[in-house]
Amino acid sequence: MKFRALLAAVVGITTATTTLALPADAAPPGAARPQQVAAGDPAQAAAAADKAVSSQVDELTRGPDESYNRVAVTPGASEMYYVSYERTYKGLPMVGGDAVVVVDGAGKVRDTVAATGPSPRGVATTATISAEQATETARTRLSRVDDTAAPRLVVLAWGEQPVLTWEAVVSGIVDGRPSIQHVFVDAGTGKIADSYDLVRAGTGNSYYYGQVTIGTSGSGSSYSMTDTSRPGIQCGGQNGSAYTGTDDTWGNSSGTNLETACVDALYSVQREWDMLRDWLGRNGINGNGRGFPARVGLNAVNAYWTGSYTNFGHNQANTQQATPIDVVAHEFGHAIFQTTPGGAGSGNENGGLNEATGDIFGAITEAYAANSNDPADYLVGEEVNLVGQGPIRNMYNPSALGDPNCWSSSIPSTEVHAAAGPLNHWFYLLAEGNNPGGGKPSSPICSGGPSSVTGVGIQTAAKIFMGALNRKTSSWRYTNVRAASVAAAIELYGANSAQCRSTKAAWSGINVVAASNEPACA
Repeated sequence: MKFRALLAAVVGITTATTTLALPADAAPPGAARPQQVAAGDPAQAAAAADKAVSSQVDELTRGPDESYNRVAVTPGASEMYYVSYERTYKGLPMVGGDAVVVVDGAGKVRDTVAATGPSPRGVATTATISAEQATETARTRLSRVDDTAAPRLVVLAWGEQPVLTWEAVVSGIVDGRPSIQHVFVDAGTGKIADSYDLVRAGTGNSYYYGQVTIGTSGSGSSYSMTDTSRPGIQCGGQNGSAYTGTDDTWGNSSGTNLETACVDALYSVQREWDMLRDWLGRNGINGNGRGFPARVGLNAVNAYWTGSYTNFGHNQANTQQATPIDVVAHEFGHAIFQTTPGGAGSGNENGGLNEATGDIFGAITEAYAANSNDPADYLVGEEVNLVGQGPIRNMYNPSALGDPNCWSSSIPSTEVHAAAGPLNHWFYLLAEGNNPGGGKPSSPICSGGPSSVTGVGIQTAAKIFMGALNRKTSSWRYTNVRAASVAAAIELYGANSAQCRSTKAAWSGINVVAASNEPACA
């Protein structure tokens, strides 16, 4: 839909990139800038990692019937490569047996991380129940089933004891919302051993960014809201097709206009893509040069990531769409979590880490964009007034909105959005400190923590968190994130660095204690 009569108010679009005021440590999005992607040879990195796996160094030990298969080589900041592996047992994939080897640009192994658990030795490899029976059991997870995939036989290694299961994927509706469930059905008893949902729900925010410039495609009298410079990024309605038009001017700045919603969505995800490139050395949303489509017009007070695309609804008043920077970047943050090593894991604690990852990428992207219409503030959904109660999460003081500030033994049984609270709090303490001044809010330190935490800046905190994500395994919990972020801080800034000390202090500030083998900050 075009509104040429309203050109004074339209959101104008071209294939160039907007030049915006950015923080002092960032170049404008439209300016030439040095790339931070790894400068070495991916094949060299893969060979070095394969050698480490073959030699079973550090955490890469395995049983006599186990082996590792390389899955991906992902470049990162500071000339690092993150080589991920899937473990097998007697030829069957081990869910929860994955590993990551960190290799620098010179081909030197810098770190190894592996999901650990009991040995699968003695686990049966022949199923008693059929794949069809497993699928029928998996279907019970949904109130309406729209599609199923042929299940695969895997060894589930997340629990107290590894077990042979069918991994069935079913998609449809549960509790009125879309769901794509990976359901692990015990291949001996037929009972559900575990499951996780790829669909991650979020919420909305403001749509006002004024006149912006986004990447589209086309020429003459045929244009599309498809970004050819960022492969995979496009926006359209619920049928999955990108919006098209006869000119390269889109939307009318109305909160109820869906073409305008796509302007906001594209503007936001393109800022996130550029932030990943310029600040974190990541190539695209998935780390290998590609992104995912966005859809608008969802008839729900919600927004979510489906596992293959993002979908955005509206606020409860139905006066604006859920497509501002922090919400769009949050949903694509789930895509980053899913496409970093280890993928999407199981359980409320892992789900809380996934939700917090979305919030963190929302905050980072908001800071990178530096748009005066939506200043960086570490609040989630603060401008949408989703149900008339203001922001839905507060990163510097989660308890202000009823979420826990501190990690405790109750987190594994806490609802995932609330379980995000401690990690959100950690990120704020790391980025800004507990008493940053300059008009930024202070942040409480949990009982037993340090007397103070000194912030390292949001870009530095983002690099440390991205380095941690690149070490993620499928069994990640809060204690694993602490270990991974300390390793990332040492990798990026050295053991004798303020960044290392602040990373540890921020974790202690939310009551996540160090493991016995955590390296010291010299």
